[in-house]
Amino acid sequence: MSGRTSTVRVPVGDRAWFVQRRTITLVLGCAAAMLGLGFVGLSYGTSWATPGEVFGALTGLEPSVVIAEWRAPRVVAGILFGAALGVAGAIFQNLTRNPMGSPDIIGLDAGAYTGALLVMTVFAGASMTVAFGSVVGGLVTAALVYSLSRSNGLSGMRLVVIGIAVNAMITALNNWLVLRAELEVAMAAVGWNSGSLNGIDWDDLILPFAVLSVLLTVAALRSQTLHQSALGDAIAVSTGVPLERQRMLMVLVGVGCTATVTAVAGPVAFIALAAPQIGRRLAKAPGIPLLPAALTGAVLLQLADLIAQMLLAPVSLPVGVVTTAIGGGYLIWLLAQEVRRR
Repeated sequence: MSGRTSTVRVPVGDRAWFVQRRTITLVLGCAAAMLGLGFVGLSYGTSWATPGEVFGALTGLEPSVVIAEWRAPRVVAGILFGAALGVAGAIFQNLTRNPMGSPDIIGLDAGAYTGALLVMTVFAGASMTVAFGSVVGGLVTAALVYSLSRSNGLSGMRLVVIGIAVNAMITALNNWLVLRAELEVAMAAVGWNSGSLNGIDWDDLILPFAVLSVLLTVAALRSQTLHQSALGDAIAVSTGVPLERQRMLMVLVGVGCTATVTAVAGPVAFIALAAPQIGRRLAKAPGIPLLPAALTGAVLLQLADLIAQMLLAPVSLPVGVVTTAIGGGYLIWLLAQEVRRR
């Protein structure tokens, strides 16, 4: 295919960037989908809001506490958290060179939940402390899985298999912690473990927005070297990539994205697994690019949250119930594809 038909030259200052036409199409399509789903999210509730009411609430011409203070934070959380989970999944799938190498499969979600659980059940911490515990739990789990996978060189398949085993053990520990907790704390922990955007307000998004903005910026700046390292250790080293430092930095970014989302919304399963692969197929990219993964993750989480709100209305289900149901089918398909390749 000729460069003229497959790429677009975008001038930026004194330099020019060449962007795949399909990537531009994907960005525009996902942006339109996010706007459409966001509008539905702002309109939907116990009673549907009209387009005029939504526009008035957003511009301040017709103030509405329900739209501006209750529904809008939920829509923003769906976009922000979905993008963060998509990027986290893309990072680990690039590092492991395996489509199953996502944070929820290799135990990072469970580890972040363990850290939060320990704070909630043992130390009775506040929300800020729970967030810190979630990040520490994710980092400890990542260090454990990474160190156990380094025997005779890092292997993506070994990391996934060890991660699945660690995930099972940590899940058992989490169940034990919940059973040992007081009734009120246990009920809150189990509900939070489902992954939910219910009740999120603007105050809950201030710190996650700041943290995720930094992490996503770092991921964007290091995306080129991430894709170089995904081509293989020998190729990455020959092109000047500091492999170990690159891996550690990207692991920290991926864990930070996962743990930040988990600290606020609980473990939201399968978005990090599915979004990078769906985004890669839509973009028809050779690797697992971060931008399509982020956009696809944002759209998937928005869509899943709307389904969770509408499925048993007026009862609003945790979004994790929907993502788990959809993701389970996707995981079966993915495993079948892997078996066929071998």
